[in-house]
Amino acid sequence: MVSSLPEHVTVFEVGPRDGLQNEFETVSTGTKIRFIEQLAKTGLTQIEVTSFVSPKAIPQLADALEVVMRLHATRGVTYSALVPNLKGLERAIESGIQQIAVFTAASETFVQKNIRMDIEGSLRVFKEVIDTAKPHGISVRGYVSTGFVCPYEGEVSKEKVAEISKRLLEMGVYQVSIGDTIGAASPLDVQKTIGHLLAKLPADKIALHFHDTYGTAMANVYAGLQLGISTFDTSAGGLGGCPYAPGASGNLGTEDLIYMLDRMGIHSGVNLEAVFHASEVIAKELHRELPSRQWKRLRSKDPLKS
Repeated sequence: MVSSLPEHVTVFEVGPRDGLQNEFETVSTGTKIRFIEQLAKTGLTQIEVTSFVSPKAIPQLADALEVVMRLHATRGVTYSALVPNLKGLERAIESGIQQIAVFTAASETFVQKNIRMDIEGSLRVFKEVIDTAKPHGISVRGYVSTGFVCPYEGEVSKEKVAEISKRLLEMGVYQVSIGDTIGAASPLDVQKTIGHLLAKLPADKIALHFHDTYGTAMANVYAGLQLGISTFDTSAGGLGGCPYAPGASGNLGTEDLIYMLDRMGIHSGVNLEAVFHASEVIAKELHRELPSRQWKRLRSKDPLKS
């Protein structure tokens, strides 16, 4: 029933980081900044702009420090960046970023391939990162990748997802984003795993991050809404993928989620056409169409365009 769904949803934009990290072509620093600053004018309040990882690991984001330091502050918008370790945190602090995110997974194999340590090791590192960031006034978000299915291990235990999420929150992250890293989850998986988490954690401490590999991302969002989840990660234009998850396609497109929320009367505060115009900045740089269905509709000047 629509009346039981959240009245307001926070759209957490990850396009400048998660959307660009898997591109073969490196986007120029100036274009990234134009992209982010256009996104900041759309009504979005949360934008993940880059990652302070080793440039050798993710060369597409080697300009992280320059990007953050050249961004103009926008009232009501929080910029954040992914931070893998204390070395990355040092660069984040230097940049003046307002918020960071730490990332682990519910699959041992995935964590090993992604950050070359086991889950326990990653949590020890993140405890140090969180404890060091807090005195600098930096808030911390947590990611738990492979929250439903792992490309190496298959089905992921809901108990494992809950355990790791709870530990991250106890360490001091303000929210945990559960990721469908390879886009293989169904609404039933969302009900099962997130329903289990909600028996232990408040709904406002949980966000959902869907990829659309099998075309189920929007259905999974609706399953999350029915459970009372009101924060969803999206990527403008549907850009993205994961360099450590073979076969993972792009993230759920920001435009696509906004269209659905608008049609359902759920307030996000984000303007669909403004996001489209921000996505155009990247589409022109990459010289190709973007995956988002609404981006394609608006690009073709569909008569349904409002």
